[in-house]
Amino acid sequence: MRLFEEAQKAKHNTAIVDYMHCNIISEKKNPVVYYNGQSLKFIDAIIPRIGATFTFYGSALIRQFELQNIPTVVTSQALLTARDKLHCLQALTQVDVGMPKTYFTHYFYNIDEIITAVGGFPFVMKQLEGTQGYGVFLIKDRKHAGEIINAHQSANKKFIIQEYIGESKGADIRAIVVGNKVVAAMKRTAKTGEFRSNLHQGGKGETIKLTEAENQTAIVSAQTMGLGVAGVDMLQSKRGPLVLEVNASPGLEGIENTTGINVAKKIIEYMEKIT
Repeated sequence: MRLFEEAQKAKHNTAIVDYMHCNIISEKKNPVVYYNGQSLKFIDAIIPRIGATFTFYGSALIRQFELQNIPTVVTSQALLTARDKLHCLQALTQVDVGMPKTYFTHYFYNIDEIITAVGGFPFVMKQLEGTQGYGVFLIKDRKHAGEIINAHQSANKKFIIQEYIGESKGADIRAIVVGNKVVAAMKRTAKTGEFRSNLHQGGKGETIKLTEAENQTAIVSAQTMGLGVAGVDMLQSKRGPLVLEVNASPGLEGIENTTGINVAKKIIEYMEKIT
């Protein structure tokens, strides 16, 4: 709704389209998206806001618009890469940004080797498809590790294991990158007894002025993912900013309320530039 409001203020003819009610029709030299029986062929640009549960369908829909040469704030490939936490971190290893040491395997019989590799207890375990702090666990001992790993393997859920950055003290940074610039940033601190700092998990946000290293890390991370708009989550550590993940559809309510910055307007202005 914030994006819609700002687009209307900028005098754009704007529509909110439920992507789950769209149909993709492909035929020779005629890739079309239909919504409520009407073709969406004659539009100037799209701003995808795709839920994590429907990443595959959302990316296919974006791709259909790309085939029509319709500009998009988030490309189909960028969405797929960012949504896969492992793929995201693998891509970031090729550029100059820090990240927590991360372990991924299909073979968990060598659990002691895994624990040693990420620096011992405690360590963090994350589902590859989790969002808003859900599917993230702080593992404090071997018994807990075995229980959580076995439960996830039984449910056939993919996950990564990461070192725990103790000096971050339950806080992280969310930076919103639009184009080649950080337009807003906040520090999120976990509530008492919780290590996840997400606002959806009861975390508290406050405005923060980024260091040059944090600013550049956010920009490089978003550009590496190919995202025109991104939410970059980072930890502050003794060895500099460490990237946790890059969000292709960052929420606006929390950061706008915390910082007082009109992020939605900046996204609309970016859309105007690429159109």
